[in-house]
Amino acid sequence: MKLSTKGRYSVTALYELAQHYGKGIVPLKTIAVSQGLSENYLEQLMGTMRKAGLVTSTRGAQGGYELARAPEDITICDIITAAEGPIALVDCLLEGEKAAHCARASECVTRGIWEKVCDSINDVLASITLADLCKGDGRKRMGCAG
Repeated sequence: MKLSTKGRYSVTALYELAQHYGKGIVPLKTIAVSQGLSENYLEQLMGTMRKAGLVTSTRGAQGGYELARAPEDITICDIITAAEGPIALVDCLLEGEKAAHCARASECVTRGIWEKVCDSINDVLASITLADLCKGDGRKRMGCAG
């Protein structure tokens, strides 16, 4: 399993918004320059974050983005799931429309392992908020953009 740039850059962008929480709208260009991200790509990602209810946007010359909720109310799991979809190591663990039917799922000896791994990943990501990231090492300002 490898996290794509969508997930990593989304966390990075929302981290930047968390740094400015309560101070008003943050222009997309500010996020791009501060975090070393492509402004065009960020625009796409922020549309996804807006649809997920994680950010709000304001149009126009003085427009930009801000968090829709307080940083302590947005988990890394919220962001990754919005950007990437549900976290599942194998298709048979997906639910709903994305579920892959496996005729052997009920007899599969390894399915329980993948389920535990996914649960652990989700638990860790759900336990870390944007506020937690903001409390981190003050010398580290940039997210993972590589």
